[in-house]
Amino acid sequence: MAKQKIINRKPLVIIICLIVVVVVVIGLTTGRPTKGSAKNGIIQVVAAENFWGSLASQLGGVHAHVTSIVSDPNADPHEYESNASTARSFASADFVILNGAGYDNWGNKLLSANPNPARRVLVVADLLGKKNGDNPHFWYDPADVNQVVAQIEQDYIAIEPADKAYFQQQYRHLQASLSGYQSLIVSIKKQFAGTKVAATESIFQYLAAAAGLDLVSPPAFTEAVAEGNDPPTNSVVTFQQQLKSNQVKLLVFNEQTVTPLTDSMKQLAVAQSIPVVGITETIQPPNTSFQLWMSAEVNKLEKALNANVPG
Repeated sequence: MAKQKIINRKPLVIIICLIVVVVVVIGLTTGRPTKGSAKNGIIQVVAAENFWGSLASQLGGVHAHVTSIVSDPNADPHEYESNASTARSFASADFVILNGAGYDNWGNKLLSANPNPARRVLVVADLLGKKNGDNPHFWYDPADVNQVVAQIEQDYIAIEPADKAYFQQQYRHLQASLSGYQSLIVSIKKQFAGTKVAATESIFQYLAAAAGLDLVSPPAFTEAVAEGNDPPTNSVVTFQQQLKSNQVKLLVFNEQTVTPLTDSMKQLAVAQSIPVVGITETIQPPNTSFQLWMSAEVNKLEKALNANVPG
């Protein structure tokens, strides 16, 4: 009688089991978003300034915790100096938003001092194709705001793909909310396009352009003030003459970068019965939303323009 051959099937069983496990894992993960990198599904966000922080917070909703660094209504954002607390916030962040274009160089230093390859960084100036030396007040340009909001949404989705539908919903809600002040800007342009206006600083440049207003105050003056420098004498004389001869319908005054010179321009405008519109660099009051803050400022602008309409 032939001796029966015994076959050891154990290795074969192990191989089959491994194949089954792999197939099951692939089946479970195919078509599903990958797990995000944020702890407990809450993205830790640091925004260098509260105008970007407000937008980031509204977009992130319950899935983002946003810390805004520059928000003091009594401080000039250009003069902010970072501290240990700010450094810790940057070090632990999943996502950092900087304005760029030289506005918040302290943020770049903190990023370099606390390297983290997993951290996502949005530099608004880079997104908009701007560089150092360009006017950095991008949040006053409604088109730039819309572009930044769209990018933050995409960054959130990249960090936490499982919450994509939620972020898309938040984006739609925010866009609808932003349309209020942006529609008012369009309305101002239709009624007052070409109207000559002045400003003590370059912060108003983008909004003036969006509203179709002719900003005639000397660029050498407004740019010097924005950079914390003394304007050239000839630009001061030109500006004073514009106000004294009522060449402009209103003066926009930056309430957060007040100097004796800018205050003298404000007083000169008041003496000539030229309406003065006060605006700020950061959201004021700090606990309000970006769109409510901007709506208030644009409403003040429209009211001042209407004050000069005959009749």
